[in-house]
Parts: sequence; C-alpha cells; structure tokens
Amino acid sequence: MSLSLTTILSNPELENKLLTEAQTQGFIAAMAAAPYLINPNEWLAFLWGGEETSPFTNAEDLEAYANIVVNLWNDYREAFLSGTWQWPEECKLDDEEIVTSETRQFSEGLLQGWQLTRDDWETLMPEESENNALLGGVLLSISMLFDPETALSALEEQGIEGLGEFTEIYNAVPMMLSGLTMRGYELAEAEASRDE
Repeated sequence: MSLSLTTILSNPELENKLLTEAQTQGFIAAMAAAPYLINPNEWLAFLWGGEETSPFTNAEDLEAYANIVVNLWNDYREAFLSGTWQWPEECKLDDEEIVTSETRQFSEGLLQGWQLTRDDWETLMPEESENNALLGGVLLSISMLFDPETALSALEEQGIEGLGEFTEIYNAVPMMLSGLTMRGYELAEAEASRDE
C-alpha cells in the first residue's frame, strides 16, 4: 500500500511536527513555481520547521514522505508550466469565513516558500520592471487569501464591497500562479542562454 500525504500526516507521532497538508501543498507550490529549480534536499527540512533532524522515527517513512513531496512538486511544476494547475480540492471559498482554513493554510505555505525563493524572483523581476507588477499581484492576492479579514476591511475603506473581490481573486489564482511560473521560467531560460 502506498502511503499518502494525508496518511503520513495523521500519524500521531508526527502531530504538530510537520506543516499541515494544505501548508505543505502551498509550500511545494512556491517551490514548483520558482524560476530556478531548487534541489528538494535544500528545502525539504522546511516542511518540519528547518530542523536538521527530521521528526520521522524510521527511514522508510521519511523516504515515503520525501517521495510524495517530490512527486507533488513534479505534478505542480508540470501543471504550472502547462497552465492546468488548479486549487487542491479542500481549498475553497467559504460563506462564513470568506475562505476555508485549508485555503488560508495553502496561502500561508506558499508565502513561507516564497521567502526561500524571494532573491531569485527579485533578481529576475526587479522593482520597477513590468514583471515585478505580475509578481506583486500574485503575492498580494495570496496575502489577501491568507488574511481575508484584514484585506476585507482595507477594501471596505476604499469603498469596495470585498466579498465579490475574493471570489475573483480566488478564481484567478491558478491562472496567476501558472502565468508567473511560465514568465519566471522564460526569464531564467533567457538568462541561462545569455550566460552560455
């Protein structure tokens, strides 16, 4: 039986020692969208808080977890570059809370992952560049989904009825992330060919 991320994360021994499933998906989305490929060895430990020692008690579980994470990274990377990525099933809008806790956690994971790739993005898309506006738009959208209450009150101060805005932002995120990934990939490729 192959283990799933859900199964691994439901192991009581690992409780509160790894990012949640939605945070993990968001973090991996940030890694998959990154303009330069980063070896999973360099970021895997961030999924358990950056500690040198993993919380896994045996090598098989750690290997299974790493394989699931890398496969998810491959799926996301391919989906971003082909423009077919969609929100994970649990990430939805919510009538009461604006977005589900999974959407918040996904957004949180993505923002955490972005911190690791930030220098790469800012090198390729410097401030004042047209591309920087694309990057800023994606980050703003994800931040709004991570903290919808604050975003909602900011929108209301500007006289915008915010809930409709959230639906638009939520619906646009897959396209925005794919577009950003494709643009980052093009810029990184162009840079690589200049350096040859």
